[in-house]
Amino acid sequence: MATAILDLEISKLPPEITVEERYSKALVLIRLHGKPIAQAQIPVVAGRIEGAQLRESLMNAAGDNLWKNWLYDALEWDERGAVETIPIATVAVCTRDRPEDLQRCLDALMLLPDDGQEYLVIDNCPATDATMELVKNYPKVRYVREDVAGSSTARNRALLEAKGEVIALTDDDAVPDPNWLRSLLWNFSDPRVMCVTGLVMPLELETEAQEWFERYSPHGRGFERRIFDGAHCNPLIVAPVGVSASMALRKSSIDCIGLFDEALGVGTPAKCGEDHELYTRILTAGYRIVYEPRAVSWHRHRREWEDLRKVMYCYGVGVYAFWTRTLVKNRELGVPLLAWGWLRYKQIPELFASLRKQPDAVPSDLLLAQLRGCLNGPMAYFASRKRLQEVKEKVS
Repeated sequence: MATAILDLEISKLPPEITVEERYSKALVLIRLHGKPIAQAQIPVVAGRIEGAQLRESLMNAAGDNLWKNWLYDALEWDERGAVETIPIATVAVCTRDRPEDLQRCLDALMLLPDDGQEYLVIDNCPATDATMELVKNYPKVRYVREDVAGSSTARNRALLEAKGEVIALTDDDAVPDPNWLRSLLWNFSDPRVMCVTGLVMPLELETEAQEWFERYSPHGRGFERRIFDGAHCNPLIVAPVGVSASMALRKSSIDCIGLFDEALGVGTPAKCGEDHELYTRILTAGYRIVYEPRAVSWHRHRREWEDLRKVMYCYGVGVYAFWTRTLVKNRELGVPLLAWGWLRYKQIPELFASLRKQPDAVPSDLLLAQLRGCLNGPMAYFASRKRLQEVKEKVS
């Protein structure tokens, strides 16, 4: 059965919650005075969650994080430090032929407080004019068409078109909270911070595919603010940093770090991996990345099982394409050890557990799809690089 998605303030819980009877459980984002502090999964009986059970479950799930954040509020202490001015931002949505998702995303962005930000929609290699026609309904949004396919190409176009000091990037299948942008921008008071990512929660869990995506490959990275610094962490291990569905970059990163690698990403043979590759370059160059859970966004996972299987395949291709790029271009000899460690300590044990049909084991077809992607990743990178070179030669 499906899972209801709830967003609750723990200091003001209702005496009872009712949801549609088709839901057997609820995934709750727990907030304290607006700040996300934990999540909990709670059973639903006949469409109801009784207030006492709800409070007990949420307090148990929040644990020490509840009392820590309560103390921070009482002392009026903010781990982010004081901020005199928030930089002016450009909010960019990269999209390709998904007007329904894009409309939901733009409706959410129009609810952001007006701090002078501009809005861009980058329409990547569209098959129709549907996106352009949709954007006409949003006077605050500037439409930009990019005819070279690829998410990296679209994001690079956004970086080059942006007028703001910071570019906040979101995907068309994401729904940012009203406080999303301010929460990202608050962290740029440190001049060494080049990138900030946010907490991504599921928008819906209506199908088995969406449930398994959230269990096996969630976009959220927890409820603790973290600062990543290449001097204190391995810049090749960037999965904990966050995802590009919710990220912000300084405009100056173009000069300091460079653009996204257009041989990586959705719409290329490499499938994805462009965000991880950029994170690695940021950390290697001595800059910082902040993961900020206050910057909440809601992501619509793929609804169909076949789409989920394709996503897992693409993730495998993307990781190994990114690692291949890092090995070939940067001569990072630690890459084979990372690949071996992922195979030895995660993928093989998960596959054995699945084949033995152990409880809660990941379905084997998802794991095998990911493994196939890993095997194809290195050659996919070289194919993608060759394709990019051919595209540039045609343009020139």
